[in-house]
Amino acid sequence: MRELNDILTIIDSYIGSAAWFPYVLLGTGLFFTIYLRFPQVRYFRFALRVVSGKFDKAEHEGDTNHFQALTTALSGTVGTGNIAGVALAIHIGGPAAVFWMLMTAAVGMCTKFVEVTLSHKYREKAEDGTMAGGPMYYMKNKLNMKWLAAIFAIATILSSFGTGSLPQINSISASLNATFGLDEMIVGGVLAVLLGLVIIGGIKRIAAVTSRLVPAMAFIYLVGALSVIIYNYENIIPSFISIFSDLFTGSAATGGFLGASIAFAFNKGVGRGLFSNEAGQGSAPIAHAAARAKEPVSEGLVAILEPFIDTIVICTLTAMVLLSSGVWTEKLQNKFDFVDMEILDGTYSDATDNGRIALGNHISQEKPLPLFTGQLNVIDGKIQEDISIINARSLAEDIVIFRNEKPINEVINITNGKPEDVTLVFEGKSLVHSAPLTAEAFTRSFFGRYGQYIVSIGLLLFAFSTAISWSYYGGRAMTYLLGSKSVVYYRIVYVFAFFIASFADTTVIWTLSGITIALMTLPNLFGILMLRKDMKSTVDSYWSNFKKDWPEEKTPE
Repeated sequence: MRELNDILTIIDSYIGSAAWFPYVLLGTGLFFTIYLRFPQVRYFRFALRVVSGKFDKAEHEGDTNHFQALTTALSGTVGTGNIAGVALAIHIGGPAAVFWMLMTAAVGMCTKFVEVTLSHKYREKAEDGTMAGGPMYYMKNKLNMKWLAAIFAIATILSSFGTGSLPQINSISASLNATFGLDEMIVGGVLAVLLGLVIIGGIKRIAAVTSRLVPAMAFIYLVGALSVIIYNYENIIPSFISIFSDLFTGSAATGGFLGASIAFAFNKGVGRGLFSNEAGQGSAPIAHAAARAKEPVSEGLVAILEPFIDTIVICTLTAMVLLSSGVWTEKLQNKFDFVDMEILDGTYSDATDNGRIALGNHISQEKPLPLFTGQLNVIDGKIQEDISIINARSLAEDIVIFRNEKPINEVINITNGKPEDVTLVFEGKSLVHSAPLTAEAFTRSFFGRYGQYIVSIGLLLFAFSTAISWSYYGGRAMTYLLGSKSVVYYRIVYVFAFFIASFADTTVIWTLSGITIALMTLPNLFGILMLRKDMKSTVDSYWSNFKKDWPEEKTPE
């Protein structure tokens, strides 16, 4: 597993985590924001009227209404990115990462407006009678680039696992295990059966489930988040200020947090922002293409609301929970993940400036410290040699080593900072990240320890709904490549992989998701840039037709 993660990390470093990727993503959104004259601002209020169904007509062709399309797309985006992803971004990049998440959402509202409009415009009716759309259809029908459409469809199938299935159930099972002690394999098995029962009904059953699930889960999470923020009211303003104060300086070391550079904040903020709202990735247009609408722009207007709800509202709530509670800088008792852990050759301290600088440079890979190779003598679970252990980007403390839940008394072999015996369990105090960090933050509220249950339930609902929607995205990609009959085989593999990922390694899954996101995003961004003039003329035509069909209504134009 460690070797696989190393390979995936190398691949990800050239695409999803590459320095140029955030610039391409933000640059495209910024271009369309200016080119179309800030549609996410000018059309926002009008979009609310469209999604309410005010301008719907029975004769419009499609499988779902505007609200169902929005909630289906939202259920695909509101998931682990909102709970675990925000925590991971702050854990790596500090508070400034939140700013870049918000900027990604702000320009992403325009990007989503464009990609949904074009995908709806060039959709087709599949052989089973349902509406099929997405970036692959405008690539084929307008750009005449079938090869690019095929690449996007294949990437969508891969991303349905890397984004929609694997990290979702992994976060669910880890959270339920930590909170309720439920066996991860049992959780995966039960939810895999439920997932299969939902997705077998296609888009209409998926839309019916998500249109009820999304509002309910958003309300539960909102109540829990506000209980933390209000409980820590004295930290609200300092937390909000920290998002902006660290923007051009990087985040300084504080508590167990060893600091983060501007580049770390930017890359992780943009990356987690995209993982959260998927603007530019080309996934949501697949759900919106099924909506009943005569004018493609009307569905594009609905899509403007997605990044706003997903990132600007829900992710900001999560960020304020983490920052106001202060848990992101605290070392907490936890079991170490070998992927997150390194054993250093020598003793280091995070209590001194020199120690923090040395450890911070090591974590940022600016000046790596020597890793330990050799044997460690362990008595009653305690290491006897003078070494230091890094876990979750922090200096670990009070470390005890177990085997079969008992402290060991033996000599263990270490190679390049990693234990050779993977059956060993290292426990101690260190920073934590992802869902466990958010769960801990929710305990610093009026609900006390019961607050972690809100995260577990919220994560369960958020992530499960994401897995439901992504099964549809992957199925539409299969329909494009191999026809409707191939979808049933895809669904079987999808549900099986969902089960397996419930007890697989977390870090490997997050790395895989970064790769698959990039493989979808780059062809989609290229396609919508090529169709920029088409988009502009489509918007102009929409407002002209709208004035004819609804002469008594005011428009933003």
